[in-house]
Amino acid sequence: MKSILLGDPEKIRRVFHRPTLDQLEKQAGLDTNRIYTLADLQDCPRDTDFIFSTWGMPALTEEQIKSVFPALKAVFYAAGTVQAFARPFLNCGVRIFSAWAANAVPVAEYTVSQILLANKGFFAACAWQSAGELEHAQIFRSYPGNYNCAVGILGAGMIGKMVIKALKTHDLSVLVFDPFLPDETADQMGVQKTDLQTIFSTCQTVSNHLANNPQTVGMLDYKLFASMPQNTVFLNTGRGAQVVESDLVRVLQERPDLTAVLDVTYPEPPAPGHAFYKLPNCFLTPHMAGSSGLEVGRMSRYMLEEFELFQSGKPTRYEVTKEMLQTMA
Repeated sequence: MKSILLGDPEKIRRVFHRPTLDQLEKQAGLDTNRIYTLADLQDCPRDTDFIFSTWGMPALTEEQIKSVFPALKAVFYAAGTVQAFARPFLNCGVRIFSAWAANAVPVAEYTVSQILLANKGFFAACAWQSAGELEHAQIFRSYPGNYNCAVGILGAGMIGKMVIKALKTHDLSVLVFDPFLPDETADQMGVQKTDLQTIFSTCQTVSNHLANNPQTVGMLDYKLFASMPQNTVFLNTGRGAQVVESDLVRVLQERPDLTAVLDVTYPEPPAPGHAFYKLPNCFLTPHMAGSSGLEVGRMSRYMLEEFELFQSGKPTRYEVTKEMLQTMA
């Protein structure tokens, strides 16, 4: 059995921590002393059974895969979306596994923390208090807090489901928009499945986790943002392209009572001079919700565990199929 590391050396070293590499060396025959890149693709062993990679995985053609990796069985990708490289491998019969669930964990943790803060009026109160406007900082008293408060979740994919599960440990009412979520599953999750307009017009905080695909581009527009109740918050850790940003800017200018907390924008970061930088009710973070610091090691650990299941013939958890690519981010 032979396995290799393929991709961006810096990112691979950051994601694959030593204990995980040691285990893969023993169990998967991984050569931990060399990282192959697109530039030296032809040097890759032709008897490679498994590829381990992360952000920076090169996109190969079917011809390259058949020529360079005739014995390849699977790619274990220690990161999230595989859209950029997966199809040619799948077309060649190579199985793909992704650590999207591992990357979803910190995003869900970040999101839940922001929702709980938003419901208490943290962002508005913090801005006023930090500016020395102590009387205005009392605005937090007009926010409902986290008891019997309605929260809207857009998209019930891996991240959305994790967020919902965590929110259900609090006394919150959760509304969900996701056309692909079966009614039976929504009932089992204890959430109310509804439409976008209902969520935006009734929820205290709306959090976006829609899949990033052509169907969702520009889905969140002026009509939705303008319908939000007094002192409500829009949180985006999904993708900026799903928001008509000029519409969001317009509403934030017209409605200083509303707050936007944006971890993603389009483009990212916003262009110099963009209105997002100037609006006092818009809070920007540098796409920090995903895995960072020690958290990235979780992704390679998930792929080690997935490899162990694969080798033992047990059901795997995070395989990606052609059908899944149609709706995945």
